[in-house]
Amino acid sequence: MEYGYVRVSSREQNVDRQLLAMQELVSNKKNIFIDKQTGKNFDRPAYKRLLRKLKSGDVLFVKSIDRLGRNYDEILEQWRIITKVKQADIYVVDFPLLDTRKKGDNGLTGVFIADLVLQILSYVAQTEREFIHQRQAEGIAAAKLRGQQMGRPSVTLPGNFYSIALRCKNGEISVAFGAKECNMNRSTFYKYLRQIDENT
Repeated sequence: MEYGYVRVSSREQNVDRQLLAMQELVSNKKNIFIDKQTGKNFDRPAYKRLLRKLKSGDVLFVKSIDRLGRNYDEILEQWRIITKVKQADIYVVDFPLLDTRKKGDNGLTGVFIADLVLQILSYVAQTEREFIHQRQAEGIAAAKLRGQQMGRPSVTLPGNFYSIALRCKNGEISVAFGAKECNMNRSTFYKYLRQIDENT
């Protein structure tokens, strides 16, 4: 049996590109599973239904390898479940070397090559993530040395802030009225009001 899996990170994103690729490969459209939700966790209903259906000899098509997980550790784990536990095959459309269907005389060639390529991709991706974090840290350190302020700019509190804040703390006026008197939006006024409480 052939299956396809399509995932986008939010309901606003378009599935058309992935879906078109799957429709060319999977003859039965009911066997294409679609998840439209964040990759923050792997609680994806369509993917779970798909895993329950997968069995030995089936083929799973995905457009790109990152559809299987939010990071490469997760991708490796899902790859293991599909190819080793379920004993199904995987074909990654955008990266044809990731195709466990290509079997040699001993039936292992495709799986071996795909596993090897996946391990290399995982290593490269992990190394690149570490380089990105390192470059970000170096960039932040260099900016601080130049005296560049990082994050949101600090707010200059109006001269009457502390007297108004004291009246708010004493219950004489509301936070909304205090914010208006200080010409600040309510959330900013409240944030600095809380800071006074924490520091006293």
